[in-house]
Formats: sequence, C-alpha cells, structure tokens
Amino acid sequence: MSNMDAGLTRRPSRSAAMTTFSTEVFDNEVVPSSLGSIAPILRIATEVESERPRVAYLCRFYAFEKAHRLDPSSSGRGVRQFKTSLLQRLERDNASSLASRVKKTDAREIQSYYQQYYEHYVRALDQGEQADRAQLGKAYQTAGVLFEVLCAVNKTEKVEEVAPEIIAAARDVQEKKEIYSPYNILPLDAAGASQSIMQLEEVKAAVAALWNTRGLNWPASFEPQRQKSGDLDLLDWLRAMFGFQKDNVRNQREHLILLLANSHIRLHPKPEPLNKLDERALDAVMSKLFKNYKTWCKFLGRKHSLRLPQGPQEIQQRKMLYMGLYLLIWGEAANIRFMPECLCYIFHNMAYELHGLLAGNVSIVTGENIKPSYGGDDEAFLRKVVTPIYRVIETEAKKNKDGNAANSDWCNYDDLNEYFWSSDCFSLGWPMRDDGDFFKSTRNKGQGRKAVQRKSGSTGKSNFVEMRSFWHLFRSFDRLWTFYILALQAMLIAGFQNISPMELFEIDSLYALSSIFITAAFLRLLQSLLDLILNFPGYHRWRFSDVLRNVLKLIVSLVWVIVLPICYVQSSNYSPVDVKGILPFLPKQSGIPPLYLLAVALYLLPNLLAACLFLFPMLRRWIENSDWHIIRLLLWWSQPRIYVGRGMHESQFSLIKYTLFWVVLLCSKVAFSYYMQIKPLVKPTKDIMNIKRIKYTWHEFFPEGSGNYGAIFSLWLPMILIYFMDSQIWYSIYSTLCGGVIGAFDRLGEIRTLGMLRSRFQSLPGAFNTYLVPSDKTPKRGFSFSKKFAEVTASRRSEAAKFAQLWNEVICSFREEDLIIPYTSDPSLKIIQWPPFLLASKIPIALDMAAQFRSRDSDLWKRICADEYMKCAVIECYETFKIVLNALVVGENEKRIINIIIKEIESNISKNTFLANFRMGPLPALCKKVVELVAILKDADPSKKDTVVLLLQDMLEVVTRDMMVNEIRELVELGHSNKESGRQLFAGTDARPAIMFPPVGTAQWEEQIRRFHLLLTVKESAIDVPTNLEARRRITFFSNSLFMDMPRAPRVRKMLSFSVLTPYYSEETVYSRADLELENEDGVSIIYYLQKIFPDEWNNFMERLNCKKESEVWENDENILQLRHWVSLRGQTLCRTVRGMMYYRRALKLQAFLDMASETEILEGYKAITIPSEEEKKSQRSLYAQLEAVADMKFTYVATCQIYGNQKRNGDRRATDILNLMVNNPSLRVAYIDEVEEREGGKVQKVYYSVLVKAVDNLDQEIYRIKLPGAVKLGEGKPENQNHAVIFTRGEALQAIDMNQDNYLEEAFKMRNLLEEFNEDHGVRPPTILGVREHIFTGSVSSLAWFMSNQETSFVTIGQRVLARPLKVRFHYGHPDVFDRIFHITRGGMSKASRNVNLSEDIFAGFNSVLRRGNVTHHEYIQVGKGRDVGLNQISLFEAKVACGNGEQTLSRDIYRLGHRFDFFRMMSFYFTTIGSYLSSLLIVFTVYAFLYGKLYLSLSGLEESIVKFAETRKDDPLKAVMAQQSLVQLGLLMTFPMFMEMGLEKGFRSALGDLIIMQLQLATIFFTFSLGTKAHYFGRTVLHGGAKYRATGRGFVVRHEKFAENYRMYSRSHFVKGLEIMILLICYSVYGFEWQKIVDDWDDWQKWIGSRGGIGVPANKSWESWWDEEQDHLKHTGILGRVWEIILSLRFFIYQYGIVYQLNLTKSSEAGEDLSIIVYGMSWLVIFALMIILKIVSLGRKKFSADFQLMFRLLKLVLFLAFTVTLVLMFLFLNLKVGDLLQSLLAYLPTGWALLQIAQACRPIVKGLGMWGSVKAIARGYEYLMGLVIFVPVGVLAWFPFVSEFQTRLLFNQAFSRGLQIQRILAGGKKQN
Repeated sequence: MSNMDAGLTRRPSRSAAMTTFSTEVFDNEVVPSSLGSIAPILRIATEVESERPRVAYLCRFYAFEKAHRLDPSSSGRGVRQFKTSLLQRLERDNASSLASRVKKTDAREIQSYYQQYYEHYVRALDQGEQADRAQLGKAYQTAGVLFEVLCAVNKTEKVEEVAPEIIAAARDVQEKKEIYSPYNILPLDAAGASQSIMQLEEVKAAVAALWNTRGLNWPASFEPQRQKSGDLDLLDWLRAMFGFQKDNVRNQREHLILLLANSHIRLHPKPEPLNKLDERALDAVMSKLFKNYKTWCKFLGRKHSLRLPQGPQEIQQRKMLYMGLYLLIWGEAANIRFMPECLCYIFHNMAYELHGLLAGNVSIVTGENIKPSYGGDDEAFLRKVVTPIYRVIETEAKKNKDGNAANSDWCNYDDLNEYFWSSDCFSLGWPMRDDGDFFKSTRNKGQGRKAVQRKSGSTGKSNFVEMRSFWHLFRSFDRLWTFYILALQAMLIAGFQNISPMELFEIDSLYALSSIFITAAFLRLLQSLLDLILNFPGYHRWRFSDVLRNVLKLIVSLVWVIVLPICYVQSSNYSPVDVKGILPFLPKQSGIPPLYLLAVALYLLPNLLAACLFLFPMLRRWIENSDWHIIRLLLWWSQPRIYVGRGMHESQFSLIKYTLFWVVLLCSKVAFSYYMQIKPLVKPTKDIMNIKRIKYTWHEFFPEGSGNYGAIFSLWLPMILIYFMDSQIWYSIYSTLCGGVIGAFDRLGEIRTLGMLRSRFQSLPGAFNTYLVPSDKTPKRGFSFSKKFAEVTASRRSEAAKFAQLWNEVICSFREEDLIIPYTSDPSLKIIQWPPFLLASKIPIALDMAAQFRSRDSDLWKRICADEYMKCAVIECYETFKIVLNALVVGENEKRIINIIIKEIESNISKNTFLANFRMGPLPALCKKVVELVAILKDADPSKKDTVVLLLQDMLEVVTRDMMVNEIRELVELGHSNKESGRQLFAGTDARPAIMFPPVGTAQWEEQIRRFHLLLTVKESAIDVPTNLEARRRITFFSNSLFMDMPRAPRVRKMLSFSVLTPYYSEETVYSRADLELENEDGVSIIYYLQKIFPDEWNNFMERLNCKKESEVWENDENILQLRHWVSLRGQTLCRTVRGMMYYRRALKLQAFLDMASETEILEGYKAITIPSEEEKKSQRSLYAQLEAVADMKFTYVATCQIYGNQKRNGDRRATDILNLMVNNPSLRVAYIDEVEEREGGKVQKVYYSVLVKAVDNLDQEIYRIKLPGAVKLGEGKPENQNHAVIFTRGEALQAIDMNQDNYLEEAFKMRNLLEEFNEDHGVRPPTILGVREHIFTGSVSSLAWFMSNQETSFVTIGQRVLARPLKVRFHYGHPDVFDRIFHITRGGMSKASRNVNLSEDIFAGFNSVLRRGNVTHHEYIQVGKGRDVGLNQISLFEAKVACGNGEQTLSRDIYRLGHRFDFFRMMSFYFTTIGSYLSSLLIVFTVYAFLYGKLYLSLSGLEESIVKFAETRKDDPLKAVMAQQSLVQLGLLMTFPMFMEMGLEKGFRSALGDLIIMQLQLATIFFTFSLGTKAHYFGRTVLHGGAKYRATGRGFVVRHEKFAENYRMYSRSHFVKGLEIMILLICYSVYGFEWQKIVDDWDDWQKWIGSRGGIGVPANKSWESWWDEEQDHLKHTGILGRVWEIILSLRFFIYQYGIVYQLNLTKSSEAGEDLSIIVYGMSWLVIFALMIILKIVSLGRKKFSADFQLMFRLLKLVLFLAFTVTLVLMFLFLNLKVGDLLQSLLAYLPTGWALLQIAQACRPIVKGLGMWGSVKAIARGYEYLMGLVIFVPVGVLAWFPFVSEFQTRLLFNQAFSRGLQIQRILAGGKKQN
C-alpha cells in the first residue's frame, strides 16, 4: 500500500499531499444573523464540554444573556426559535453540569478553568518561533472569550476581587489577541515576522517600503489608535484620511505587498540589495495598474493626477500611496467594479486631493490646508462615495422588472459606466453634486411624498440602446450583408444575361453589373435609418455632434439613392452638352453614362480610402489613437468617437493570414453558389414565366397575371436562404482543414498510444529537462520539423532523478484517483529505472531467451541489449536481487557463500565465459523460487520464516548443483565446515540467526519489493499496462505535450503568481450516503451504476481500502466517507474541482523542491520532505517551511460560495461539506456574502458583507469582513458572485474555473510555462487572456454524452485553435482561461453582469478584453478537465441557454462595436463564429419551411401539374429536375467534420473513422439535427420576444426514466409543433424504456397532468394550464412588433384550408366549386364559426344547467348530436360528400385552428377583453391532447414488442458497453448486493 492510509489517520497538514478527505467535521452552532457576535462563545462551549461541562454551561448561559441584550424583543429572523432552543438546552444541562462541577461556586469553577487553560494550553503553545501561528491565535481568542464569561459570572455572583494572576493573564491575552489576528497568506503582525514567508527577501523589501511613513501628517483623531497599534503603514494613513474600512485596508495591504514582492523577485538584472524594493518593480506594477486610468485621462483631454515629488525616497512613497489608494477604492467599490471608468473618476479626484494633502496646498475659500472632501470617519468612503453610486445602479436594476422590462427602459452597467466616457462627467464635481445628471434616478427618492407624483428620472441610455429587433443582425454586420446582397445581384444579372467569365469586362456586361452600386446606396440608407431609429430611445443623452452626424449621414445616403439611379438611366447619347464640355476627360463612346461613372467614382472614394488603411494596420492603429483634430474630424464621420474599440488592429502578418483564409473561402462559396445554385435555375425560371393558360385548382385572384410569379417565388426562396446560410458550411470545411494543418504543425497527436510513448520514452527526460526544469539559457521558440532532446544517461543522475520525482508524483496521483496500482523507484541503484509499464513482461521473455540459448555470451547480451528496456530490466532485477539477499541474509557463513557465487558469476560475465561455465536450462526453476521468496517478503508474515529458509536452501542447490558446470573449492569447504557444526545453512539459531526475517521495513523497502515482484511476474504485453483508459489518455497527452512548443519554465520563485476563482451557488459538493443508496424506479443506485461504468477503478479502490467484499466498505464510517468521495470525484461536484485545483499547489511545491534542494536532497527524494518530522513542521527554517512559503506566494485558491453563510445558518449539509473541503485543504479560501440583520435606530435592516474564511482547527475562521453598500445581485448571478470575491484573489494572473471542472497533477506542472506566455511575443499586443483546451470527462456515460463530449471537444480544440490562429477572433468561452488579472480588474472585471443582455456572461469578458486592446491566445500543451451535460433534457437545456445567450448578444453594444471596428475579414470571422452560426441554424429551419410550403402551394394551386405537363411536351429535363428536387443540405453530417478531424489528429484517422461509423449507427446525425432545432427555436424566440433566462441544467448522473409529460413540456414548442418527424428521435434518444408497464404509468401521469386545472402557485409540472401559461411568458412582455410578427408567422397555416376546400368532392360537384369561386372559401369559414358557436353553447350549457338542470343539459346535448348527424347524412345523400372529404377537411381545419390559437395568444389582452379566453384555453387543451396522442400511440405500439427495448438499450448505451457496462443487469433492476 502507498502512504495513502497513513494520511487517513493523521490530522491534515498544510502539505497533505493527497486531497482525499481524512476527517469529517461539523459546525453545530447555528446562530441567527443578527446575533453573530455570540457564535464564538457557543463554539467554545462545544469545545470545553467534554472536559468541564459546567464551564460549557456558563458559556451558553452568558451567550443567552448576550442574545437577549442584543435583541430583547426577539424581532430578528430566527431569534425567537434560537433563544427557545438555547433556553431548553440550559434547563436540560443545568443539573448534570452542576453535579460534575469541580469547585464550590460557578465563579471559582470558571476562574480555575481559565487559569488552567492559560497556563497549560496558551503558554505551552507560545514557543516563540516554533509556535503554530494558527493554533496560538485561536487559543488567545478563546482565552479572551473565557475572560468575558468569567467577568459576567463574577458580576452575577457579586464577586468583588479577582486573583491578580488572572488579571495579569487577561492583560497578556488582550495584548496578544490584537497581535495574533487571523491572516490570509502573510502574517503581517508583530508575531508573524519569524514565519518562513516573512523571511523571503522580496516580502521584506515590499513590507519595508510600505512601512515608510516619514513626513506624513496624521490626523489628531487617529492618534489614540497609533498609540495602541504601534507601527502603522501608508495604507493606515490613507484609511485615516479617506475613511476606508479596516478589513479592506488589511486585505489590500497583503494584496499590494504580494504584487510588489513578486514583481521585485523577477527583475533582471537582480536588484541589489535584494531586501530593498527596486524602483523597476514599483514602476512595473504601477504602469499596469494605471494604464487604463492614463488612457482615460488622455481620451478626455485631462491631465492625470499622478503627480510625483522631487526626492527619490518621497517618489517611492508617493507611488506606493497612489497604488494603495487605487486598490483601496477598488477593494470597497462592490458593484461599481463593473464600471472601470467610474472608478477612474473617483480615483482621479481622490488622487488630486491626496496630492494636495501631501503638497500642503491651501484652500482658497477657507485659507486652511486642504482636507479630503468626504473626511476620514469610519466607513466614510463606503457611505458617501460608494453607496450613492450603488443606489443609482440599484434603482436602474429595479426598473428591469426581473428581466421583463424592455432594455430601453433602464440603464445597465455599461450605460452608467459610459456616462464617464464624456468630459461632461466632470460636471458632477467633487464632492459629487446630488443634482448631477448621473443621480437623476435617485434624486427624487429623498424628497418624501412630493416625489411620488413625479416619475423618477433616469440617467438615460448612452451611445447605444439594446432595442429588441431582428434588424440588429443587419445593423451590426451591415458590410457582410451588403457584400452578400451585391454578390447575389451580380450573379443573378450574370445568370439571366448569360454573361460568361470571359465577357465580364465587356462594356455591356459592366454596365449591367454596375447597377449593384444603386443597391449599395439603398442599403447604406437603410443602415443610416436603423442607426437613427434603434438608438432613438437614448435621445436625452445625445450630444449635438452625434445628432449632426446621424442627420448628415441620412441626408448623404438619401442624395446617393436619388443621384445614382438618375445617372444610371441617363444615357450618354442624351446627356446635356454642357456636362460633356465640363467633363472632357470622360470617355465619349464608352456605352456607360459618363455622369454615372463620375458618381460611382465619388461614391467609392471613402471605400478606397478604407481599403488603403486596411492594407496598413499600423497606420490605422495610429490614426484611431491620435488626438489631432483633423484626424478626429475624419474619424467622426466614419464612426462615433468612443472610449473602447480604438486601435484594435492586428499586425500585417496576421492580417495577411486571415485575409487569405477568407479570400479562398469566399471564392469557393461564390463559385459554388453561381454554378450549382443560381445558373441551373435560370432556364427553368424563364420557362415557367413563359407558360400560359394554367389550369388552377383553386380560386386564383390574378388568373390572367403573366409570369407565374408565385411559382418562381416558391422555387427561388429556398435557394436564396441557402445562399445566405451556406457560408457557415464553407466556414466549417475550411476551418477544419486549417485547424487540422495547424494542429499537425503544433505536434498534436504525435504520441497517441502507449506503443508510441514506449518508442520515445528515452527522450522524455530530455524534453522534461528542456521545458519543465528552469535554465538560464533562453531557448529559441518556433517551428522545426524534428525535435531532438538529449537522452538521459545513468551518469547524469540528478537530471534523471528530477524527472523520476515528477513522474512518480504523477503516478502517485493516479493511484490516489484509483486509476492504477502504484509503482516506484529506488535511487540507490546505479541505473535509470524506467516506469514498470515499459518493463512489463521483459523478464519472462529474457528468461525464455537465455534458457534456450546455445551460442556465445556476447551474442546473448547483444540480443538482450537490442531492447533497451529489456537490458534495464535484467540489470535492475539482478541488482535488486543482490540488495534483497544482502538485507535478508545476516549469517557470516551464508554471506560468504553468496559473495563467492556472485563473484564467480561476475568474473565469468566479464571474461565472456558465462555460458560455458553455467547451464541455462534450470534458470526458470530458479526464477520461480525467487518469485515465491519475493511474494513472502511482500506480505512480511513472520510465521513464514521457515519457508524462507527452505527457499534459500533450494535456490543455493539449484545454482551450485544444477547450474554450475565446475565445482568451486571454497564453496565445498564452507559446506563441510557447516556439516561439522551440525547446523544447516540459512537455518541459524536464536542466538546467532542466519537470516533476518522479516527485514526492517521502510516505505522505500516495501516499494522496492513491490516493484521487483511486478518485474518478475507481469506477463501481459506492455501494451496493456496500464489497463485504465483514462490513465493511458493522460499519460500519452502529458508525454506528447512535452514535445510541443512551449516557453521554458522559470524557477518557482520567479514565476508569475496566480489565483484560481471558482463560483459556486448550491450545487452538489459531496454526495451523501443517502444519495449513493437512493435507487431509481429500476432499482439502480448511483454507486451500482458507477461500479459498472468504472469497474477497474472500483477494484483499485477496494484494494486501497483493503476490502475484499463490497459489504466491508459499508462497515465503518471511515470507509463510507472514502466511498462518498470516490463517487463524488467521478461526478461534477465541487469536491472534484477543489481536488483538481489543489494539484497546482502540490505541483508548485515539488517544483520548488527541485529548484531549491541540493543534489543529495534530490536523490533522497521528495517523499522525505512531504512527510516532515514534528520538529521540521515547527521550524520556519526547514526546507518544508520554505516550500510552503513559496507555494503560498505563488498560488491562491478562492471558492466563492455565495450563500455559504445562509447554508450554515440553515444547517444545510452543503455548508458542512464546504467546511470539510477547507479543513482538508488548508490553503483553500472560501468567500461568501453574509446577510446580517442589524438594528439602527430601533429599525432592523439587512446589511451585506463580503467575507473570506479559512479553516483553523476544524472550524472556519473569519479573515476579512468587508461591508457592502447593499445586496450584491443586481444583475446576472454568476458574474456578481465572481465580482464580490475577486478582491480576495492575489497574483498577476487569474484562472477562471467553473465548478464542473477538474485538473490533473501532470498538467499542473506546466502552469509555470503557460504563465510565461504573458511575456512572450503574440503579435502587436501582449496576451490578456490565455485560452486553454479542455478534456470533456463525461463522454463515457451514454452515447448521447459521447456525442456531446465529442462535439464540445472539437470546439474547445480545433474550433478555438482556428479562432486564435489565424482568425484572431477567439474570445472567452466559459472556463478555464487564464486572465491577466491586473488588466481585467482595472477594466471592469472578468465578466459582465447586466441583466438579460449579458446572459452569456463569459463571452463578454472576451469582447471587453478585445475592445480594450487586449489579445486572446489559445494553447494546447496544457488541458483542464470539464464536465458536460449527459442526458437529452440536460443537453437541450444547455443548448437553449446558449442559444438564448446568443439571441441577447445580437442586441448588445459589444457585438455592434466589434462588427463595425474590425476590418472586413476579421468581422466575417467574428460573425460566423458567434451569432452567425445560430442565425444559420435558423435559416436552415426557414429553408425547410420555405421548401415545403412552396411545394404545398404548387401542388394545391395546380401550378405543379401544369408545369410538369409543359416540361413533358417540351422534353425539358432541367425543369422536371427542379420540380422534383427533394433533398436539402443536411448539416448533421457536417457538424461531425471538425470532430472527425480532431479525433483523427489525436487518436489516428483509422480509429476516428471507426468512431464516426459507430456514431452514425447510433443516429448521431439525428441528434445533431435535433439540437440544431433547439438552437434555432430559442435563438429566434429570444431575438423576437426576449424572455431569456438562466437555465440550470443539473449536473448529476442521469440514470432515470424521464416521464412522458416531462418530455412533452420540454419539446412541445421547440420540436413537436415544428414537425412530428422529430418523433423518431425522441423514441430513440430520450432515456425512455420501451416497457409496457412504464408506458401505462406515463399515460396515467400525462392524463392527470393535462386534465389538472392551474391556479396561483401550481407549478408547471403539476398542471397543463400552468405550463401553458408559462409557455406564453415571452408574449406577455414582448413589444407590438413582436406580436405582429407572431401573427404574420401564424398566417402560413391558412394555406391548408384555402387549398384543400377546392379539392373536396363536395365542392367539385357544386356550381361554385366548378367556377372556383371565392364563395367556397367563405363557406368553409362558416363551418368554423358554426363549430365555435356549438362549442360555446355546450360550455355555456355546462355552466348554466349542469348543476341544477342536469336533464335539460342532457337534452341540449342530444339535440345538438342529432342535428349534427342529420346534417352529415343529408350531405352524404344530396351533396356528394365522401368519407375522404371528411379526412381532408380534418387536414384543412386543424392547421387553421392552430393558427387562430396562435393569433389569440398573441392578442391575449383583446381576447380576454372579449371574454373568449376560456374558449381559447379549451381549444388549446384539445390540441395538446391530440398531439400527445399522435406522439404516444407509436411508442405504445412499439412497447408491445420486447425486441424494441433490447435494440434501444443497445443504441443508447453502446459506448458504455465497450467499457464493460452491464446495462442489461442495470435495467433489469440490479440491486446493491450484500
């Protein structure tokens, strides 16, 4: 066993190498938020209870008294219940605690305990440098609370005097309590100076600089605090001056010190002396921190406030003050952090005041020294600066009405921030004026009742309004649509005028084609109109220059729209003479009007200028950033001047690359469209137009109309839709090819299998040393066809040892994850020990070879050496066997015998006479004995000693008798001497033992024996080791990545520091025992399911726990805890994420060890350090302490568990799980939002805090508590959660990690290299976001999960690879990207949070980064694990969420700005990789509709018949072909193309092809088509109506049957209604067993649901009415236009009725029918009205008569039934009605009814007003019932056949079958077997 189990029993140390949980702790004290201050008292009561129950009782009693004082009326939430339960407990405990009281009175009891605690515990802990800081701090806090209780008890018992020693102790405790305050990373108090991290030179330098307060004047009010606290630093001075919060100051102090220290240590050349802060470090941090601020000042034409004095000492101090000030403002700004320029404004004014304070400036008004405007009172900054701005944000957010108001009705974060993009913002003044424009929305609030009458004002929209309209698609990408429309026009002209490519430049052709400029002018006019109309709601913030520009643009566009057509039709022959005279240079007889030529030239002039600038991006960047007025004027015309989006253009080389990509793509697209789509349709179109005398089969309104335009429209519409959509297909093809080539050049997939790894393993240590071991040499980066790395020889042992340490640690992590069984190596051997998977089966093969070999020694050795690994295995086994004998045999005689034999063997080998003097035949027999011996040594069972003796004797016999040819005299003599003594060899006596069994076992020895046993026994081919697929994948990826191009790793001390931030709400943390055992309706539990999916990992887990049977696992709590974690680490839980991210720390410590340790320490191994002695743990000088310090400096992990405080108070199990995570990972920090009820002036109000906690002594300890201006969540939840916690992160980089992610130790080793990318050359700008690839780990669950994970994998690899290179449009798509932290915290954070618009919050971080001149790259040598949705419903919810997010993006300012400010080709890339792909999905659906409705129109109207007849008479084949075209582009297959390329690259194309075929057999194409439908539905609905919301997808294991009603609710609108063809897919895919009993149950459930009435509070899954209402939510809040579009789209259903009524026998035989009169259609509507009246009569009759006049109601129904029957019979007899007519009528009227329903829903207020809503609801229920039946019947029929269930299981779980998943048993209801 590995040292795993040792870790389970000991308390976790900070270095706990493993992240498996070792203890489970509970925090039982749940206290209401308003009584927070009594929680520590109750905690102490719990702690001392076992030792002194009476003291615990007194503590609780004091807590109760205090609670009563704090809230006497029990008005706070939960206070009454809390007091009651506490009182009950006190009554219960009183008698028992009194009985166990040691002293006579309570006062003496508590005094004696206090003395005892102080003397025996506190003093014992306080050992100076050796003290455990955390424990000591906690002890002093406890002593402080005990003294408080002591005083209270004395007061109650009227004890006057307290012993002087107690008073002295209390004083000491009081002093030390201040000193030992809780800290995060740096213990900055007096007691922390001796800590290892504070001994680092760079930390000392930064601390010294911060403590330099020379020359600062402190306010008098702050003097007492100075006296008390002693030394104060610069940030304390800022707090005294500006009124920042104390904990904010503490937090930012540590933040600033770490930033400066990390910058200082990286300087090159090295600063001298190292413990003095270097100016370069200050400047580096300062320039990054203030870059945005300086840019902002320059943009607004203001001088910045960073003014520096003369003296060098003062300069450093001043710089520190400015940086401290900015960080303090940022640290307390709460939601204002989303508004970076608002922060700039605040800083600008406060820095100006700071300069005034330090320069001693005098106020002109008062004549006194300047003082800060808002004073330095406690919390002044929060109250007077942050809160007023926060109130504005809050007021505007409330106008959003929970996402239901129009975006133009309220101001989001961007609008408020953009107020500070104009110099008008300075009119706000400082202190800020309450009557400023910015505070309009909150101004009226303070004016009491008068204000109620007036509607509160608004700051107003700025620069952009997110109006809901489809036109945004055109407006944001007008250049793209203009290009496509003009290209289409040109191709149509060329097609219809039959212009061949050779004739393009002839005069007539050019004249015809030049009409595209007129279209361009119209499109330009449309764009100008849209700019004006869509931005109109923001008119109150329009500046004159903006209005002027818009109006001028409109006028100019109008002028061109008039001038160009006039000039076009003006023929040259008739142009006025004077024009020709004025323009003599125009060609005279060119055939093109000269005026038109001139007009076009003028029109194109701006475009030519833009084209020139496009070719020189450097020039364009300079122009956009220029402040010259002439340039600003020119730019003003082309685009409005705003703060972002300037100078984003890439380098010349990047430009050439992506331009080439698009030129090739567009050429292919245009050629294909022209020759395959447009040209073939030209002749049929002309033919159709020429057809005369068409026999219509319905009433045609224009029977004499020539041209048959309806038919032509039906023919061309699908083609034109495909024309606009197929660029997406071309993009898919070209990006895949491009990505494949780039991936191959990046060396991806060079090591795909273990065989490939084996062949290159010897160069692996060389690659490792090149990239992962720091070196002073700077390597050349770049591409080369071959990469050669020096092979490591046995002489370079320390290099080999470094690689071995790392490799072993990786293998250990595999073992902890139960992926493999562990192996290790021994540094005492003089050879390189390759990992056992390379040496597997080598010894058995070598034995066979030797046993049968008859030739010379040298030939045998040559054959063995031919395989390097076999040679190593042979030598290693020989050397290890010698070590084993040496350890085992202690008798002198026996030792001599063994030495003689060894000497003989080795001398024969050296003389090449071994085979001559030794027989090889008995070798296998000898080996068998050795294996037996090693097996016994492995078990170390003392009772087997006699067996060992016999085995050794047997071995001696085999060697001396069977193998040796010649006897050795010495051996014979030694044998004789033994005979004389009468003692057998190896037997020995008790006094003088011959063997030492069992030998002294060290961890090293155990590992060695295990490895030796493996080498001798493993006979499987090495190809199968390791057997676990996940372990293989990880080993091969890691090995392959070492051959890829990455930056060299710096030393850990010199690397960039980074943080990881994980937002968490209330998802699963660790599965509980109940979760594991909970069975679904098939009797399948999660644990059973996982045992079947991961059988090998389950067996490894059992072995790790030393359990033979599963029942043993459940026998003790320790094992159950381990089991819970085993399951949780295979799900998508927080526990898995934390385990993965803590690997970073483990990796850093190992790498720091390899950097810092001496050669001997390296050879001794890292394990010696990871398990330190108690002495080493306490010593701050030990290597162990130094590694901890360096890891703390470089890595911080913050999980932002938003509602942890509430979960704790509510006793939620998740709070306990989070606490356990902290206890087991001591460097994990948890940030949460604490909602506390505080009393202010007799009124209870909620106060919010950002809190950071860590675990100390099995409980959470608060580190910082920063008050907030109000509730945090004003926008989208996740970004708000990230934003509140970002202040607790540290370092220069920040990795965003979601809580469904995982990490691997071997990948964590490459983090240093990745962070170096920030310093590498990536084009014009340094990177601001480093993209990282993901591995989707949920693919093995089912075939659906497999499709999803493959699709996702192709996006996060090949997709993003192409986006970053060459297209330069990669953004941020969720996590695990690494942000340049300083860049982003000064520019609005790592996501945007405005409600609705920023629903896909992650991608906006990428948009923001690029708009603010950032650069996003993508790197594939490192990967992070990611979980994805695994069930159909989860996947659909995820697709819906992303599609809605994209729908909202279309309206956003970021898309508009990027669409306009990118150059043309980069804009194309941007469009097709964001909203374009969703619009294409929508266009595909539209194409299907256009095609099918076109066919319907042609067949119902009779046009199709006439056209086909015409074609037959004319023998016109193309026309017939066009009429018969049924096939459409199937995108399902194309979606698998990028996937196939990536799988081919990384797994080999043969296995990729196999996978692809299996996918097609499992109907992957149908699945992709299905998800395309989901995307199209939600994208279209969101753009049209809004109503997008966050959809929680759930991340559990999907092993349950979904009810039919659930599926119906989910897909009814997005799929069923849009076509019941999706039925096939649902039957196949929804985990929907075809079992008759389930079908019956589902039918009952569905009937109950659809029949149930709704009402207030009835959820959608309980009642059809509630669900139906919910489905129309989007219509409740949509605008007039949305309703109009909904009605227009519904009109398509009327065509059925119009076409079909003319085809009925009934109508054909009538006179009106023969004339095809419109009366027929009118009569058909009469039928509808008659039916509606009958239904209304029945429903009214039911209401009126059914209760009191039941008979009357029955009679009414009978009369109606008889009337209906008689009418039908009469129609059959006299009007020629047939049964077929009835069926056809059904087909005609059903769509009409559905259309009327849709229209009624769109006009809901009107229908309700008419009192018809009840009828609409009744009809809707009927339709739903019918649809349910249509879908249900086939499922029911199929359920009758048992083989269908078998087939479906095979289809669904085929992927898992190959992993040994026994679905058959699972679905048959396998139970946990005891």
